[in-house]
Amino acid sequence: MLDIEPIEKEYNELLNQLSDPELISDWERFEELSKKKEHLEKIINKYKELEEAQKKIEENKSIISAGEIPELITLAQEEIDSLITKEKILEKELNQIVSKKESFGKESAIIEIRAGTGGEEAALFAGNLFKMYSRYAELETWSQRILNSHPTELKGFKEIVFELKGEGAYSKMKYEGGVHRVQRTPETEKAGRIHTSTATVAVLLKPKKMQIKIRPDDLQLDFFKASGPGGQYVNKRMTAVRITHIPTGIAVASQSERNQVKNKENAMSILEAKILEKKEMEEIGKMSDKRNIQVGQAKRSEKIRTYNFPQDRVTDHRIKKSWHNINAIMDGELNPIIEEFNRSSF
Repeated sequence: MLDIEPIEKEYNELLNQLSDPELISDWERFEELSKKKEHLEKIINKYKELEEAQKKIEENKSIISAGEIPELITLAQEEIDSLITKEKILEKELNQIVSKKESFGKESAIIEIRAGTGGEEAALFAGNLFKMYSRYAELETWSQRILNSHPTELKGFKEIVFELKGEGAYSKMKYEGGVHRVQRTPETEKAGRIHTSTATVAVLLKPKKMQIKIRPDDLQLDFFKASGPGGQYVNKRMTAVRITHIPTGIAVASQSERNQVKNKENAMSILEAKILEKKEMEEIGKMSDKRNIQVGQAKRSEKIRTYNFPQDRVTDHRIKKSWHNINAIMDGELNPIIEEFNRSSF
Protein backbone atom coordinates (compact mmCIF):
# COMPACT_ATOMS: atom_id res chain seq x y z
CA MET A 1 0.00 0.00 0.00
CA LEU A 2 1.21 3.47 -0.87
CA ASP A 3 2.61 5.52 2.02
CA ILE A 4 0.49 8.68 1.72
CA GLU A 5 2.07 10.68 4.58
CA PRO A 6 5.18 11.89 2.66
CA ILE A 7 2.96 12.84 -0.28
CA GLU A 8 0.59 14.84 1.93
CA LYS A 9 3.58 16.51 3.58
CA GLU A 10 5.04 17.46 0.18
CA TYR A 11 1.62 18.74 -0.90
CA ASN A 12 1.33 21.02 2.15
CA GLU A 13 4.86 22.33 1.55
CA LEU A 14 3.91 23.14 -2.05
CA LEU A 15 0.85 25.06 -0.85
CA ASN A 16 3.13 27.18 1.36
CA GLN A 17 5.54 27.85 -1.53
CA LEU A 18 2.71 28.80 -3.88
CA SER A 19 1.34 31.27 -1.34
CA ASP A 20 4.61 33.26 -1.49
CA PRO A 21 3.82 36.55 -3.36
CA GLU A 22 7.36 36.75 -4.74
CA LEU A 23 6.89 33.48 -6.65
CA ILE A 24 4.63 35.22 -9.17
CA SER A 25 7.69 37.02 -10.58
CA ASP A 26 9.19 33.61 -11.51
CA TRP A 27 6.46 32.37 -13.83
CA GLU A 28 8.32 29.22 -14.98
CA ARG A 29 8.81 28.10 -11.36
CA PHE A 30 5.20 29.00 -10.47
CA GLU A 31 3.89 26.93 -13.39
CA GLU A 32 6.10 23.97 -12.44
CA LEU A 33 4.95 24.00 -8.79
CA SER A 34 1.29 24.40 -9.81
CA LYS A 35 1.48 21.35 -12.07
CA LYS A 36 3.15 19.37 -9.31
CA LYS A 37 0.44 20.42 -6.86
CA GLU A 38 -2.28 19.25 -9.28
CA HIS A 39 -0.48 15.93 -9.66
CA LEU A 40 -0.23 15.36 -5.89
CA GLU A 41 -3.90 16.30 -5.50
CA LYS A 42 -4.83 13.55 -7.97
CA ILE A 43 -2.80 11.02 -5.95
CA ILE A 44 -4.32 12.10 -2.62
CA ASN A 45 -7.91 12.12 -3.94
CA LYS A 46 -7.52 8.72 -5.60
CA TYR A 47 -5.95 7.33 -2.41
CA LYS A 48 -8.95 8.57 -0.40
CA GLU A 49 -11.33 6.86 -2.84
CA LEU A 50 -9.39 3.62 -2.43
CA GLU A 51 -9.30 4.01 1.35
CA GLU A 52 -13.10 4.56 1.43
CA ALA A 53 -13.70 1.42 -0.66
CA GLN A 54 -11.47 -0.65 1.67
CA LYS A 55 -13.27 0.75 4.71
CA LYS A 56 -16.65 -0.33 3.31
CA ILE A 57 -15.27 -3.81 2.58
CA GLU A 58 -14.27 -4.17 6.25
CA GLU A 59 -17.68 -2.90 7.40
CA ASN A 60 -19.46 -5.49 5.28
CA LYS A 61 -17.13 -8.21 6.55
CA SER A 62 -18.18 -7.25 10.10
CA ILE A 63 -21.85 -7.66 9.16
CA ILE A 64 -21.13 -11.13 7.76
CA SER A 65 -19.11 -12.08 10.85
CA ALA A 66 -21.99 -11.05 13.13
CA GLY A 67 -24.26 -13.49 11.27
CA GLU A 68 -27.49 -12.09 12.69
CA ILE A 69 -29.79 -11.30 9.73
CA PRO A 70 -29.52 -13.58 6.64
CA GLU A 71 -30.82 -10.87 4.28
CA LEU A 72 -28.15 -8.43 5.47
CA ILE A 73 -25.45 -11.08 5.09
CA THR A 74 -26.47 -11.67 1.45
CA LEU A 75 -26.51 -7.95 0.69
CA ALA A 76 -23.14 -7.47 2.44
CA GLN A 77 -21.54 -10.27 0.39
CA GLU A 78 -22.86 -8.78 -2.87
CA GLU A 79 -21.49 -5.38 -1.92
CA ILE A 80 -18.10 -6.87 -1.01
CA ASP A 81 -17.84 -8.49 -4.46
CA SER A 82 -18.64 -5.15 -6.10
CA LEU A 83 -16.24 -3.26 -3.83
CA ILE A 84 -13.37 -5.68 -4.46
CA THR A 85 -13.72 -5.06 -8.21
CA LYS A 86 -13.77 -1.32 -7.54
CA GLU A 87 -10.73 -1.65 -5.26
CA LYS A 88 -8.68 -3.31 -8.02
CA ILE A 89 -9.64 -0.59 -10.51
CA LEU A 90 -8.74 2.17 -8.03
CA GLU A 91 -5.39 0.54 -7.22
CA LYS A 92 -4.54 0.38 -10.92
CA GLU A 93 -5.57 4.01 -11.45
CA LEU A 94 -3.54 5.11 -8.43
CA ASN A 95 -0.44 3.30 -9.69
CA GLN A 96 -0.83 4.93 -13.10
CA ILE A 97 -1.05 8.42 -11.55
CA VAL A 98 2.00 7.79 -9.35
CA SER A 99 4.01 6.45 -12.32
CA LYS A 100 3.47 9.72 -14.20
CA LYS A 101 5.16 11.64 -11.40
CA GLU A 102 8.05 12.85 -13.60
CA SER A 103 5.97 14.98 -15.98
CA PHE A 104 5.01 18.45 -14.80
CA GLY A 105 4.22 21.32 -17.13
CA LYS A 106 5.64 21.91 -20.55
CA GLU A 107 8.63 19.88 -21.65
CA SER A 108 10.79 20.06 -24.74
CA ALA A 109 12.16 17.01 -26.51
CA ILE A 110 14.73 17.16 -29.29
CA ILE A 111 14.29 14.35 -31.79
CA GLU A 112 17.00 13.21 -34.23
CA ILE A 113 15.98 10.92 -37.10
CA ARG A 114 18.69 9.52 -39.38
CA ALA A 115 18.37 7.22 -42.38
CA GLY A 116 20.03 3.86 -41.71
CA THR A 117 20.54 0.88 -44.01
CA GLY A 118 18.53 0.79 -47.22
CA GLY A 119 19.70 3.72 -49.32
CA GLU A 120 16.98 6.04 -50.63
CA GLU A 121 14.25 3.83 -49.17
CA ALA A 122 15.78 4.38 -45.70
CA ALA A 123 15.72 8.15 -46.31
CA LEU A 124 12.04 7.93 -47.33
CA PHE A 125 11.30 5.94 -44.18
CA ALA A 126 13.07 8.61 -42.09
CA GLY A 127 10.71 11.10 -43.73
CA ASN A 128 7.73 8.88 -42.87
CA LEU A 129 8.80 8.79 -39.21
CA PHE A 130 9.15 12.57 -39.17
CA LYS A 131 5.64 12.92 -40.59
CA MET A 132 4.32 10.40 -38.03
CA TYR A 133 5.79 12.34 -35.09
CA SER A 134 4.68 15.66 -36.59
CA ARG A 135 1.08 14.43 -36.85
CA TYR A 136 1.25 13.04 -33.31
CA ALA A 137 2.52 16.43 -32.11
CA GLU A 138 -0.48 18.10 -33.78
CA LEU A 139 -2.88 15.71 -32.05
CA GLU A 140 -1.18 16.47 -28.72
CA THR A 141 -1.23 20.24 -29.49
CA TRP A 142 2.55 20.46 -29.14
CA SER A 143 4.58 23.05 -31.03
CA GLN A 144 7.27 21.90 -33.45
CA ARG A 145 10.46 23.55 -34.70
CA ILE A 146 12.93 22.09 -37.21
CA LEU A 147 16.50 22.60 -36.02
CA ASN A 148 18.43 20.92 -38.84
CA SER A 149 17.71 18.78 -41.89
CA HIS A 150 19.34 17.13 -44.90
CA PRO A 151 16.55 16.33 -47.38
CA THR A 152 16.96 14.08 -50.44
CA GLU A 153 15.69 14.56 -53.99
CA LEU A 154 12.81 12.07 -53.43
CA LYS A 155 11.54 14.04 -50.41
CA GLY A 156 13.14 11.81 -47.83
CA PHE A 157 15.73 12.79 -45.20
CA LYS A 158 19.27 11.67 -44.62
CA GLU A 159 18.85 13.41 -41.25
CA ILE A 160 16.31 15.68 -39.59
CA VAL A 161 16.47 17.19 -36.10
CA PHE A 162 13.46 18.93 -34.57
CA GLU A 163 12.09 20.13 -31.25
CA LEU A 164 8.70 19.22 -29.80
CA LYS A 165 7.40 21.36 -26.97
CA GLY A 166 4.28 20.84 -24.90
CA GLU A 167 2.63 19.02 -22.01
CA GLY A 168 4.51 15.74 -21.46
CA ALA A 169 6.44 15.97 -24.76
CA TYR A 170 9.60 14.27 -23.49
CA SER A 171 7.81 11.86 -21.12
CA LYS A 172 5.71 10.52 -23.99
CA MET A 173 8.44 10.50 -26.64
CA LYS A 174 11.31 9.09 -24.58
CA TYR A 175 10.55 5.45 -25.50
CA GLU A 176 10.92 6.16 -29.24
CA GLY A 177 14.72 6.12 -29.17
CA GLY A 178 16.38 3.28 -31.08
CA VAL A 179 16.43 1.60 -34.48
CA HIS A 180 13.10 1.51 -36.35
CA ARG A 181 12.79 -1.08 -39.14
CA VAL A 182 10.39 -1.01 -42.09
CA GLN A 183 9.39 -3.93 -44.31
CA ARG A 184 7.54 -2.94 -47.49
CA THR A 185 7.70 -2.78 -51.27
CA PRO A 186 9.33 0.53 -52.25
CA GLU A 187 7.71 2.67 -54.96
CA THR A 188 10.92 2.35 -56.97
CA GLU A 189 10.79 -1.49 -56.85
CA LYS A 190 9.34 -2.74 -60.16
CA ALA A 191 9.61 -6.45 -59.33
CA GLY A 192 7.37 -6.10 -56.27
CA ARG A 193 9.96 -7.42 -53.83
CA ILE A 194 9.73 -6.51 -50.13
CA HIS A 195 12.69 -4.50 -48.86
CA THR A 196 13.89 -4.03 -45.30
CA SER A 197 15.28 -0.61 -44.34
CA THR A 198 16.05 1.15 -41.08
CA ALA A 199 16.18 4.59 -39.52
CA THR A 200 17.54 5.57 -36.12
CA VAL A 201 15.72 7.82 -33.67
CA ALA A 202 17.32 9.60 -30.72
CA VAL A 203 15.18 11.43 -28.14
CA LEU A 204 16.92 14.06 -26.03
CA LEU A 205 15.52 16.12 -23.18
CA LYS A 206 16.05 19.82 -23.82
CA PRO A 207 17.62 21.35 -20.70
CA LYS A 208 15.84 24.16 -18.90
CA LYS A 209 17.46 27.57 -18.69
CA MET A 210 20.69 27.58 -16.66
CA GLN A 211 20.61 23.76 -16.33
CA ILE A 212 23.61 23.50 -18.65
CA LYS A 213 26.28 26.21 -18.44
CA ILE A 214 28.50 26.59 -21.50
CA ARG A 215 31.45 28.97 -21.58
CA PRO A 216 31.89 30.86 -24.88
CA ASP A 217 35.62 30.01 -24.78
CA ASP A 218 34.70 26.30 -24.95
CA LEU A 219 33.00 26.68 -28.33
CA GLN A 220 34.43 26.53 -31.82
CA LEU A 221 32.12 28.01 -34.47
CA ASP A 222 32.37 27.28 -38.19
CA PHE A 223 30.16 28.80 -40.88
CA PHE A 224 29.46 27.26 -44.28
CA LYS A 225 26.98 27.31 -47.14
CA ALA A 226 23.76 25.39 -46.61
CA SER A 227 23.29 22.58 -49.13
CA GLY A 228 20.15 20.88 -50.36
CA PRO A 229 19.31 17.69 -52.31
CA GLY A 230 21.94 16.71 -54.86
CA GLY A 231 24.54 18.94 -53.23
CA GLN A 232 23.08 22.14 -54.70
CA TYR A 233 23.50 25.25 -52.60
CA VAL A 234 20.33 26.55 -50.97
CA ASN A 235 21.90 30.01 -50.94
CA LYS A 236 25.25 31.62 -51.62
CA ARG A 237 25.79 33.06 -48.14
CA MET A 238 27.52 31.32 -45.21
CA THR A 239 24.35 30.80 -43.18
CA ALA A 240 24.88 27.23 -41.97
CA VAL A 241 26.54 26.85 -38.55
CA ARG A 242 28.60 24.08 -36.99
CA ILE A 243 29.42 24.31 -33.27
CA THR A 244 31.99 22.12 -31.55
CA HIS A 245 32.08 21.89 -27.76
CA ILE A 246 35.80 21.54 -27.16
CA PRO A 247 35.73 19.91 -23.66
CA THR A 248 33.45 17.05 -24.80
CA GLY A 249 34.21 16.96 -28.52
CA ILE A 250 30.49 17.09 -29.32
CA ALA A 251 29.84 18.73 -32.70
CA VAL A 252 26.42 19.81 -34.01
CA ALA A 253 25.21 21.76 -37.03
CA SER A 254 22.16 23.60 -38.31
CA GLN A 255 21.30 24.79 -41.80
CA SER A 256 17.48 24.78 -41.72
CA GLU A 257 17.15 28.59 -41.59
CA ARG A 258 18.34 31.20 -44.07
CA ASN A 259 19.58 33.28 -41.16
CA GLN A 260 22.95 32.62 -39.51
CA VAL A 261 21.79 33.82 -36.08
CA LYS A 262 18.76 31.49 -36.07
CA ASN A 263 20.88 28.56 -37.20
CA LYS A 264 23.28 29.28 -34.35
CA GLU A 265 20.38 29.29 -31.86
CA ASN A 266 19.13 25.98 -33.27
CA ALA A 267 22.60 24.42 -33.08
CA MET A 268 22.97 25.57 -29.46
CA SER A 269 19.65 23.89 -28.57
CA ILE A 270 20.92 20.61 -30.01
CA LEU A 271 24.30 21.00 -28.31
CA GLU A 272 22.81 21.66 -24.86
CA ALA A 273 20.61 18.57 -25.15
CA LYS A 274 23.57 16.40 -26.19
CA ILE A 275 25.73 17.69 -23.34
CA LEU A 276 22.91 16.93 -20.88
CA GLU A 277 22.60 13.40 -22.30
CA LYS A 278 26.36 12.85 -21.97
CA LYS A 279 26.28 14.17 -18.39
CA GLU A 280 23.41 11.81 -17.50
CA MET A 281 25.19 8.82 -19.07
CA GLU A 282 28.30 9.60 -17.02
CA GLU A 283 26.17 9.68 -13.86
CA ILE A 284 24.63 6.32 -14.79
CA GLY A 285 28.14 4.99 -15.34
CA LYS A 286 29.18 5.99 -11.83
CA MET A 287 26.18 4.27 -10.23
CA SER A 288 25.82 1.19 -12.43
CA ASP A 289 27.72 -1.96 -13.31
CA LYS A 290 29.07 -2.55 -16.82
CA ARG A 291 25.98 -4.38 -18.01
CA ASN A 292 23.63 -1.55 -17.02
CA ILE A 293 25.90 1.01 -18.70
CA GLN A 294 25.76 -0.99 -21.93
CA VAL A 295 21.97 -1.19 -21.73
CA GLY A 296 21.78 2.57 -21.23
CA GLN A 297 24.01 3.25 -24.20
CA ALA A 298 22.14 0.86 -26.48
CA LYS A 299 19.22 3.22 -26.94
CA ARG A 300 20.52 4.45 -30.28
CA SER A 301 21.60 1.07 -31.68
CA GLU A 302 18.95 -1.37 -30.42
CA LYS A 303 16.27 -2.50 -32.89
CA ILE A 304 13.09 -1.53 -31.08
CA ARG A 305 10.24 -1.64 -33.59
CA THR A 306 9.24 -3.12 -36.96
CA TYR A 307 6.70 -1.57 -39.34
CA ASN A 308 5.48 -4.43 -41.54
CA PHE A 309 3.29 -2.99 -44.31
CA PRO A 310 2.35 -6.25 -46.10
CA GLN A 311 0.99 -7.65 -42.82
CA ASP A 312 -0.51 -4.30 -41.68
CA ARG A 313 1.33 -4.66 -38.38
CA VAL A 314 3.60 -2.64 -36.10
CA THR A 315 5.55 -4.69 -33.56
CA ASP A 316 7.55 -3.35 -30.62
CA HIS A 317 10.24 -5.89 -29.78
CA ARG A 318 10.92 -4.57 -26.26
CA ILE A 319 7.47 -5.36 -24.87
CA LYS A 320 6.67 -8.04 -27.52
CA LYS A 321 3.37 -6.47 -28.54
CA SER A 322 1.84 -5.75 -31.97
CA TRP A 323 -0.76 -3.30 -33.29
CA HIS A 324 -2.63 -3.34 -36.61
CA ASN A 325 -3.91 -0.49 -38.84
CA ILE A 326 -0.40 0.62 -39.74
CA ASN A 327 -1.60 3.54 -41.89
CA ALA A 328 -3.37 5.14 -38.90
CA ILE A 329 -0.23 4.71 -36.78
CA MET A 330 1.94 6.29 -39.48
CA ASP A 331 -0.57 9.16 -39.53
CA GLY A 332 0.19 9.96 -35.90
CA GLU A 333 -2.12 7.69 -33.91
CA LEU A 334 0.66 6.67 -31.51
CA ASN A 335 -1.23 6.88 -28.22
CA PRO A 336 -2.05 3.12 -28.03
CA ILE A 337 1.68 2.36 -28.28
CA ILE A 338 2.83 5.13 -25.93
CA GLU A 339 0.13 4.33 -23.34
CA GLU A 340 1.25 0.69 -23.37
CA PHE A 341 4.75 1.79 -22.35
CA ASN A 342 3.34 4.00 -19.59
CA ARG A 343 1.44 0.98 -18.23
CA SER A 344 4.35 -1.44 -18.56
CA SER A 345 7.35 -1.71 -16.27
CA PHE A 346 9.76 -1.25 -19.19
